[in-house]
Amino acid sequence: MKNLKVYQELFSQLELQSPEELVLFSAFDIERSRLFFASSTNCVYTVQLNSSQKEGMGNNASLNAGVEPIDLEPEDCISSLDYLMEKEALVVGTLNGFLLLHIGDGNAAETVGRVEGGVKQIVPSPDGSLLAVVTGFGQILVMTPDWEVLYETTLEDIPEGVDVSDPTSCHFESTVSWRGDGKYFATLSQMQNYSHSQGKIKIWERDSGTLHASSELKAFVGTVMDWMPSGAKVAAVYDRKAEEKPPTIVFFEKNGLERNSFDVNGPVDGNVEMLKWNCSSDLLGAIVRYERYDAVKIWSFSNYHWYLKQEMRYSRKDGVRFMWDPLKPLRLICWTLSGKIITYNFIWVTAVMDNSTAIVIDDSKILITPLALLLMPPPMCLFSLKFPSAVCDVAFLSKNRKNHLVAYLSDGSLCVAELPVIDSWEEFEGKEISIEASCSEMTFGSLRHLVWLDSHALLGVSYLEPGQINNNTLALSPLTKGKDLSVSNGGQQVHILQEIDVLCSEDHLPGLITSSGWRVRASCQLTLGGSVVAIASNPVKGCSAFVEFDGGEVYEYASKLGTARASPERCLQRLDYDIKFSSSCPWMSVIPINEHGNLKALPFGLDSNNRIHVGGRILCDNCSSFSFYSDSSDQFMTHLILTTKQDLLFIIEVVDVLHGNLEAKYGNFVCGMNKRKEENRNCINIWERGAKVFGVLHGDEAAVVLQTSRGNLECIYPRKLVLGSIFNALVQQRFRDALLMVRRHRIDFNVIVDCCGWKLFLQMAAKFVAQVDNLTYITEFVCSMKNENVLETLYKNVVSLNCLTDTKYTLGENFKDCDAKGKVSSILFAIRTALEEEILESPARELCILTTLARSEPPALEEALRRIKVIREKEISGLQDPSSKSHPSAEEALKHLLWLSDSEAVYETALGLYDLNLAAIVALNSQKDPKEFLPFLRGLEQMPPAIMQYNIDLQLKRHEKALRHLASAGEAYYESCMNLMKSIPVLFPLGLQLFTEPARRNQVLEAWGDHLFGEKSFEEAANSYLCCSSLEKALKAYRACGDWKGALTVGGLLKLSKQDVQQLANELYEELQALGKPAEAAQVALEYCGDIEGAVRCYVSAREWEEALRIALREGKENLVTEVENAATNCATTLMGEYEEGIEKVGKYLTRYLAVRQRRLVLAAKLKSEDKTVNDVEDDATSQTSSSFSEMSAYTTGSRRGSGASISSNATSKGRRQRHKGGKIRAGSPGEEMALVEYLKGMSLTIGAQRELKTLLVTLLMLGKEDIARKLQRLGGAYQLSQIAAVKLAEDTISNENIDEKAHTLDHYIEKIRVQLPQSDMLSWESKVLLSR
Repeated sequence: MKNLKVYQELFSQLELQSPEELVLFSAFDIERSRLFFASSTNCVYTVQLNSSQKEGMGNNASLNAGVEPIDLEPEDCISSLDYLMEKEALVVGTLNGFLLLHIGDGNAAETVGRVEGGVKQIVPSPDGSLLAVVTGFGQILVMTPDWEVLYETTLEDIPEGVDVSDPTSCHFESTVSWRGDGKYFATLSQMQNYSHSQGKIKIWERDSGTLHASSELKAFVGTVMDWMPSGAKVAAVYDRKAEEKPPTIVFFEKNGLERNSFDVNGPVDGNVEMLKWNCSSDLLGAIVRYERYDAVKIWSFSNYHWYLKQEMRYSRKDGVRFMWDPLKPLRLICWTLSGKIITYNFIWVTAVMDNSTAIVIDDSKILITPLALLLMPPPMCLFSLKFPSAVCDVAFLSKNRKNHLVAYLSDGSLCVAELPVIDSWEEFEGKEISIEASCSEMTFGSLRHLVWLDSHALLGVSYLEPGQINNNTLALSPLTKGKDLSVSNGGQQVHILQEIDVLCSEDHLPGLITSSGWRVRASCQLTLGGSVVAIASNPVKGCSAFVEFDGGEVYEYASKLGTARASPERCLQRLDYDIKFSSSCPWMSVIPINEHGNLKALPFGLDSNNRIHVGGRILCDNCSSFSFYSDSSDQFMTHLILTTKQDLLFIIEVVDVLHGNLEAKYGNFVCGMNKRKEENRNCINIWERGAKVFGVLHGDEAAVVLQTSRGNLECIYPRKLVLGSIFNALVQQRFRDALLMVRRHRIDFNVIVDCCGWKLFLQMAAKFVAQVDNLTYITEFVCSMKNENVLETLYKNVVSLNCLTDTKYTLGENFKDCDAKGKVSSILFAIRTALEEEILESPARELCILTTLARSEPPALEEALRRIKVIREKEISGLQDPSSKSHPSAEEALKHLLWLSDSEAVYETALGLYDLNLAAIVALNSQKDPKEFLPFLRGLEQMPPAIMQYNIDLQLKRHEKALRHLASAGEAYYESCMNLMKSIPVLFPLGLQLFTEPARRNQVLEAWGDHLFGEKSFEEAANSYLCCSSLEKALKAYRACGDWKGALTVGGLLKLSKQDVQQLANELYEELQALGKPAEAAQVALEYCGDIEGAVRCYVSAREWEEALRIALREGKENLVTEVENAATNCATTLMGEYEEGIEKVGKYLTRYLAVRQRRLVLAAKLKSEDKTVNDVEDDATSQTSSSFSEMSAYTTGSRRGSGASISSNATSKGRRQRHKGGKIRAGSPGEEMALVEYLKGMSLTIGAQRELKTLLVTLLMLGKEDIARKLQRLGGAYQLSQIAAVKLAEDTISNENIDEKAHTLDHYIEKIRVQLPQSDMLSWESKVLLSR
């Protein structure tokens, strides 16, 4: 689905030696980019293609070609010419049979041999290692470049009586063509002046010259033949003049069998004189000479059909010939006998227009197919337009529901047609409609780059003779920066930018094609100083277009019809913003953009090196094709679709192109599909190699049309475009269109809800139901609802859309509790409400409502069964209710509900309604075993109502309802209620509400207390016992939880005697000590037991130094004071030892951490070049454990030794003083580094340890132990300072890739922390008095 377009047509003229001289032969030097031409005067012209001419043969200038005559015998002339790469010279064959080697550069031609009969053709093999020479006697000689003949054979059997040496009796002609790999060559020979004109194509083996195969004897046109470089086919031509039919081009296989063929359309007198494949074997060129003109025709093959894609006509006197560029398959070089050289540079362009209409050129027909109506690959089409001659270029305009088409024909005429709206094109299906040529008073010459400015004006580039330019032509300068445009007519032909007015004398009839009455005339002609490579209409301005010149310079053309400019030279101007391409881009498209509120046109260009240019930069450097997609009907393009050489299809948002967010989002357009295994939202892997994008279907279709290399069409629907179209429809509140797209593309229905947020959808549910108006679709929608945002889960890697989640909305009264219900239940409630309001009653509506109930979360089965119960009651009553026809039968409704829900859940819900008949019906329809449920239901039926309900609730585990029903059954079931509450303790609060009589209420409370006591909730149990005045049990509960105050209080309530209270206190004293609560035990001993010494010992054990000293001094007992002093001194000594040990530990751990960190940084730097991570290295790849670290495992689990005082503490203090996690640090493990940091953090002083340290310091001062207190404070402060500094150093280096040996030291950080700590509360336990010295 593509057309072959001439994007550059370049002219040159050889300066021949005389007017009678004719150019006859040509050759091409690939290595040195030279063209050789041999003339009728035995002169060889050498044309050197410089850098500016590599794209063609120059333009509008005479070639300064080197001329060297070949010295031949009189009456001898050049009969064949070719270039030998091995010799870097021309090999020349003459009519008298001489073979000459012409090196050039002033050297005389060297005669290397002579053959009898003259040289008819010289054809080197593709690899240059062999040379085939055909003689006039019908012989072929195959020789090496050193002129060693390998073999000689006769091409045709000479009939008896024919003398090949006599030119008057028989003239022998033959053509040789090598296969691309050089293993075979084909020949087609013919003896003129001989009655038998038929011939055979013969296939010969390269090495031996043995005949491999031959075709049947056929009437060929002369010796026209060429073997496809790929080796698949040999092309030749059948002569069918005897049948009064035009020639037929036929293809043969290597075995000589005919494969397929096609007719050369045109007059019957046409004669094919030359066939030649291009180097890629996809184009076949031919020269067809007619009575009035010669034509160069170019065909391509696709989908088992040969298309005539281009036809260039020449006058008969030109005697045109051509050759394909041996390196560039889309370059054709034609020359005439008079030395005029024309280079055609072709490009393949998509045949799909902006409105998704395919317009394919095929000879004199245009095949038209609107892809939005049907996807039909050529040569099939919806209908076709027939023109008087072959179509060379076509332009299409679709605007304001009007469709205009113009075609430039090979005879130089223009044909215009106006087509009706696309919706009516189905009426033309299968028809061929003839289009008449437009009337014109002038000749347009070779017209290229045809585009519509509007429905009444065209723009194109013509190549005219100076005499053909009218008086309105404006001369323009060469396109150089800072200069105006003026004339540059250095050659015989000039480039004219022509604006052509299009007028019609007939009225357009709706539904018909206006194909006649058109008249065209040139309204403005501008002579250009440069070659135009592309023109594209401006979608922003009317009557405007962008013109790209060779080199990438882009200008804007404004028609005089659409502007008020006074002078024509102002028609072509530079843009006010830079959009120049860095190189020539034959493929140019222009799209409208909105930049900062200003509507601008943005040109995109694709050059021959597969680079996309836009906005002065290269967007992608491996693009093979591109197109644009619009997700709305306004045709503002929203996405760029491109394919790469790696067969990847990228979907790029135009916004990203404008903002330059491509690198992070799309990578380098090469490795997009190698990023992990998750779906890439911007990239699709094309399944067939070489497929290209040829068009898109805009809007809701959201399709990309690909054509494979073999010609078939593939229409894909990228998920990103589909979701974008769905969102666009939802934003416009086109709910039905959105739902249809969701169903068609199998998108999750939750997209409809999650687009703008499900809470906003609640307000639009009624509109949604009214628009969709299809209960089947609504049921599908309801069944797909789920409690998640699929845009954040299922499609998070597919598309990123700006949803309207910030839209302000106000929920109605019915949706106030939507947050509590959740997404699914709220949405289905809204749909259910909308169904009842918007849809008439019908069985289908009722089933849809049941679906919303069944799909709620949790399922509203009870409400659904109530609706079914109402229907069933109406059926049982037998009343002829007119509304009964609007409901399904109860059985149908129940089966529908069972199909949607778990049958067991429906059965249990039916039981929960206490309707045994309904439960039986549900059980029967859910295929339950009657032997199981019937006895159970009969047993329930025989019970009293309350007991029946109790049993049902108990089975359904509705315990609260079961208790209520059991309590309502009467006094006889009170014990059962108590047993039920004891077995299900959560029912005790409900039991207190149901049983309000004091005696029974106390029983409930006592039973609740017993349960709590058994669960070891002693405080709650005590409270429960107190509520029911069970004081003995309350006392037991308080003692169990260690609440001595509560226990003694209850003892008072029990009126215990003093002895009993004393005994209770002594028991509590011992229990508190056993529970590890020495401070509380001391209080009991002091207040109730009168044990002063025991109280002091307990305070010392609890580290309540000040309180212990106070009690000892209050009682005036020196022995107790001494014991407190000794214990405090011993504790201080122990703490000082531990602080010294702790400082040493901090230093060791920090040293180890810095060593491990340094090693890890070195290892990371080493592995960085190997693209690994440190964690990938095995554990033993890290540094070995140092000998000094071998002892550290002991420190990770060590505990503090107790005090050596006579009054010692049973509880260790280190757990309260230092926080550190247990577990060993495994040396050399990957986690060692972080484990060391965590351990250092765990060595900090806790709040409790600081409080104990402070009270110990105060006590030591009270006892006159100032020196001990000062030393203790100094060591404690040093330990805390060292620990904080070590942690800070570790935190600074853990995120740093460099370790400074001078800055990252413990001493340096201690000094830093020492300055910062006075402003913090960390050292609030210190005494300023002790810091004074």
